[in-house]
Amino acid sequence: MPTDQSFTLAHWGTYRVERRADGEVTALAGMGDDPLPSALGQSMLGARTDSARIGQPMVRAGYLENGPASRAGRGAEPFVPVDWDAATRLVAAEVERIRQDHGNSAIFGGSYGWASAGRFHHAQSQLHRFLNLAGGYTRSVNTHSHAAAEVMLPHVIGSTDGMGENHTPWSLICGACDLFVAFGGIPEKNTQVSAGGVARHEVGTWLERCRDAGTEFVNISPLRSDISASVGAEWLPVRPGGDTALMLALAHVLEVEGLADHGFLDRYTTGFDRFRAYLMGTVDGQPKDPDWAAPLCGVAAGEIRALARRMAQGRTMISVAWALQRADHGEQPIWMAVTLAAMLGQIGLPGGGFGFGYGCSNRVGNTDPAVGWPALPQFRNPIDSFIPVARLADMLLNPGAPFSYDGRALSYPDIRMVWWAGGNPFHHQQDLNKLIAAWRRPETVIVQDAWWTATARHADIVLPCSTTLERNDLGIAKGEPLLIAMKRLAEPFGQVRSDYDILSDIARHLGLEQAFTEGRDEMGWVRHLYEGAQERAAAKGIALPDFDGFWAEGIARFTSDREGKPLFHAFRADPEANPLNTPSGRIEIFSETVAGFDYDDCPGHPVWFAPEEWLGTEGGERDSLHLISNQPVTRLHGQMDNGAVSRASKIDGREPAAFNPADAAARSIAEGALVRLFNDRGACLVGAVISEDVAPGVVQLATGAWFNPEEPGRIGALDLHGNPNVLTRDAGTSQLAQGPIAHSALVRAEAVTSPQKPVTAFDPPPMYSPRR
Repeated sequence: MPTDQSFTLAHWGTYRVERRADGEVTALAGMGDDPLPSALGQSMLGARTDSARIGQPMVRAGYLENGPASRAGRGAEPFVPVDWDAATRLVAAEVERIRQDHGNSAIFGGSYGWASAGRFHHAQSQLHRFLNLAGGYTRSVNTHSHAAAEVMLPHVIGSTDGMGENHTPWSLICGACDLFVAFGGIPEKNTQVSAGGVARHEVGTWLERCRDAGTEFVNISPLRSDISASVGAEWLPVRPGGDTALMLALAHVLEVEGLADHGFLDRYTTGFDRFRAYLMGTVDGQPKDPDWAAPLCGVAAGEIRALARRMAQGRTMISVAWALQRADHGEQPIWMAVTLAAMLGQIGLPGGGFGFGYGCSNRVGNTDPAVGWPALPQFRNPIDSFIPVARLADMLLNPGAPFSYDGRALSYPDIRMVWWAGGNPFHHQQDLNKLIAAWRRPETVIVQDAWWTATARHADIVLPCSTTLERNDLGIAKGEPLLIAMKRLAEPFGQVRSDYDILSDIARHLGLEQAFTEGRDEMGWVRHLYEGAQERAAAKGIALPDFDGFWAEGIARFTSDREGKPLFHAFRADPEANPLNTPSGRIEIFSETVAGFDYDDCPGHPVWFAPEEWLGTEGGERDSLHLISNQPVTRLHGQMDNGAVSRASKIDGREPAAFNPADAAARSIAEGALVRLFNDRGACLVGAVISEDVAPGVVQLATGAWFNPEEPGRIGALDLHGNPNVLTRDAGTSQLAQGPIAHSALVRAEAVTSPQKPVTAFDPPPMYSPRR
C-alpha cells in the first residue's frame, strides 16, 4: 500500500512537508534530490498568518458610501469589513451594470502575474474563465518578462524558440561550447524559480560542469555577480543600454577581418546585404566599428576586437538575458544577437548559436519531456479588445487614444472596471506615480489577493483568497518529470475562500454557476485535470498511476527518453525541408514585414538607437546613476516580500541598494546608510550596500519591495520601502512591441541623516465599521 505523504509545489521548488505529532506543519524541507533547494519556501508558512493577511471581504469606505462616483480615495481611505454574501452580490451587480451600460470591453481583466503554481487554483485562469462566460473582457498580451522579444522574434526566426522553450540544452553545451558569451550574464538567483514549479535546481551544477569541460565564460553586464564567481568568468562591465552598439562592433570585426561565415548567411538567412550596408557605414557614413562603439558601450575597442576573434576561433554560444530587452528599443539587442550568431554560422550545432534566457529561469536549458499538460479551460473571449501588457496606465489615462502595435493601428478602450486576481500591478508597472493617477479613472476596482499588497490597498472591493497551503491542487513541474499532489496543509485563514469558490458564488448571482463549475467541486476538478494528464502522458509512452494511488503517494515521478537537440538543428540540416515560419522561410536579418510598418523607432534590420535616458546622454546630470532594477534573490518578484527570507535581507526595514565604492564615496554614502534615490518621477528610501561587483555609474535595486508611500494616496509621495518603480520610466520599447523599459532610467542618490518614518508595508490599512 502506498504511504500517505504530503508535498507541495511552488514556483521556487518542490517541498516535503514536516509536521509535529499533532499534524501541525512545522517546515517545508527541500527535496533530497534537489541539488540546490531554494530557501524561498521557508517564507510560505509564516506569511500565511502574518499581519499583512486579509481575513475577510473588505470594501473601501468611500465606495461603500457613495458607489462608483467615489474614486479619489483609492489607496488612502480606510476599509469596511463586509460578509461574503454582501461582497459577492456587490461585485455581481457591478459586473451587470458595466455590461449593460458600457459593454464587456469596458471590463479590464488584468490578472497578470505568477499566482499559484497549481494547475487548478491558478488565479488568472479562474478569472478569465469567469469573464469569458460573462461575455468577455479587455485583455493584455505579452509579458513583462520578455515582451519585446515575444513580438520581435517571430519576425526574425518565425517563433519564440530559444526564449522560453526549445533552447539548446545544457547537456549539448557542456563539452561542446568553447566560449559562452553572456550578455546580461547568467544570473543564478533567477534560476531559483520557474513558472509552474521546480523539481530540481540544476543550472549551477551545469555551469560548473561546463567550466570543468573547458568552456570559457564572458559576463557582459554592469554587475559582476550576474555570473557565479565559481565559473571564473571574464567580466566586461558594459554601460547599461550599450549592448547593441557592442554587438554591432563585434559584427563589424567579423566582417572586415573575413571571419563571418558567408556560406551560412547565404543559405540560411535573408537580408544580410541590406544590414551590411548599415554596418559598414555605407548608409549613414559611420562604420559601426569598435572605435565607434567603445565610447557608447564602455568597453575598450581593443577588448571588442579581441572578443570578436575569440568568438570566431571556436564553438560560441551567444546568450542574451531577458533583462536586455526590457529597455528603450529593447527589440534591437534581440535582433542583433541573432544576426551576430548567424554571422558566426553555428546556429543548429551543439554548443553554438544563440539563446535568450539562460539563467533567467530554472527551466531554460532543460530537456523538456514534451507533454502538453492540461490546464483549467478558460473558454473563448468573444471580445477582441486588448493592450500590450505594459501599456496599462496609458490605457486608463487615454481612452480612445491611438497607439501602434506590431503593424496594427489600435486605440485604447474606455475601461470602467478593473478586476485583478493573482497579480500585483503596483509591483510590475513602471512609474507608480503615473499609475496612481491612472488607477483613479475606472469606476470600480476589484482585487482578489491573500495579503494587503499595494494593489489590494488601492482597490474598492477586496476579495481575500486562500493560499497554496490552504487548498488542494495538482502540481506539475513544467519541463520536468514530476507531478505533485498539493494537499491542503492548513485550515483557511479567517474567512478566506479560494478564487474558485469566490467566482462560483459571483457566477451564481449572475446565473452562470453551472457553466462555470460544470458541476465539479475542488477535488472534482483536481481529479479531472489529473486524469487528463494521464491521457496525455500515455500518448507519449509515459505511464502514471491512477488518481487514488497518486493522491495517497503524494508524488509521481516518471522518466522521459526524449533526446535534447540543438536549437534549429532540423533547419540547419535541411532548410528547404524544414523552413522557419518567416515569409522567406529563413532567418530574416532584414525583414520586409517590419520595414513595411514604417516605424521610425524600429526599421527593417537591427540598428543602434541611443536610449532617451542613459549615462551616455549629452548634457545629462553629472551625478546621475543608471538604475538596474533586476530580479531579487529573496523572493519571486513581489511574492513573499512579507516572508522571513525577504525581510531578513532588509537594512533597517528598507530594501538594499548596491553602489560602486567610488560612487558611494563621491556621495558620502557609507555601508548600511539610509539613502534617498530620486528623479523627476519619484523618490524612495533604501539601505546602502557598497560593492566592487557593481560597475561605476550604476546602482542596483531589486524589484519587489512592496510600495509603501509616506502619504498614502498622494501622487509623488516618498516611498519608504525601496520600490524601484517609483523611479522607472513608463514608455514602450518601440511601436513594434510596446514592451516595458524598466532598465532605461537615471536616478540621483543622497545620504539621509534625518529620522524617517518606519516601513509599514506589512501592516494592514485603517479599518472601521459604519455606524448603524
